[in-house]
Amino acid sequence: MISRIILSKNLELSRIVHGHWRLADWHLSSKELLSLVQQTIELGITTFDHADIYGNYICERIFGDVLRLAPDLRKDIQIITKCGIKLISDKYPDRKHKYYDYGYQHIVDSVDHSLKNFNTNYIDLLLLHRPSPMFYPEEVAKAFSHLKKNGKVLHFGVSNFNAQQFDLLNSYVDDELLTNQVEISPLCLEHFENGNIDYFLQKRLVPMAWSPLAGGEILYPKSEKAIRIYNTLSEVASELNTNSIDKIIYSWLLSHPASIIPVVGTSKIERLQNAVDALKIEMTTEQWLRIYSASTGKELP
Repeated sequence: MISRIILSKNLELSRIVHGHWRLADWHLSSKELLSLVQQTIELGITTFDHADIYGNYICERIFGDVLRLAPDLRKDIQIITKCGIKLISDKYPDRKHKYYDYGYQHIVDSVDHSLKNFNTNYIDLLLLHRPSPMFYPEEVAKAFSHLKKNGKVLHFGVSNFNAQQFDLLNSYVDDELLTNQVEISPLCLEHFENGNIDYFLQKRLVPMAWSPLAGGEILYPKSEKAIRIYNTLSEVASELNTNSIDKIIYSWLLSHPASIIPVVGTSKIERLQNAVDALKIEMTTEQWLRIYSASTGKELP
């Protein structure tokens, strides 16, 4: 069983999270998905990441069908979902533009819809999906307070926020935000460069990393940068007697002092096993920074 990570005294997540962004694309029956979920839990991965919009608004319901088949699973897992983005969709024919809505009513309605989809009466962790240029922190705080008071959401966080945006919202809400889910991979160093990683360390926040394999671009490199990273990862894999590049990528994330939680989106149990196996790899600081330098394309100053 893999280790767990504490976000607060009342919330522990598995060290690796199973991401369900592409759940609809896996084309699994409810029974097949139930089997995958059970195998995932056996690996020690008990936290599942969703958003209201995933799969054109159907991924939450697909996962909820699993909980309808096996309702006892709910007590053994943690559900993360997100809200705030309104997509152009055939489900909302009157909508003419994609936009963000962080008004009180939309947040509350979105959670109610997610609860129905998941066939549950509470969400373990709700994230605001993306920061908006048109943001109403008082509305968000009001919605969070209502959802917490009524037991519908136990904890809150954000996704893709910078440090200032995180602090801004934190200054309004009753319960402190617990995490920020951002894109981190050897190919994407944005949050090292914009100060977010330093901020996470300063505030003792545990970040989540979406797209840790850069959508597969590192594993099947085409650009000069991706090829450079792949070659360095291969060298490190050889040094660590590891036959899998993705294990080295996960190790690179997991070994960082910010306690980064990779969100691994795959229907292949062997891929999830690779992420778990990465926890056993002891990467040196020199190897870690060599991969970092391969991404920037230059030596450290």
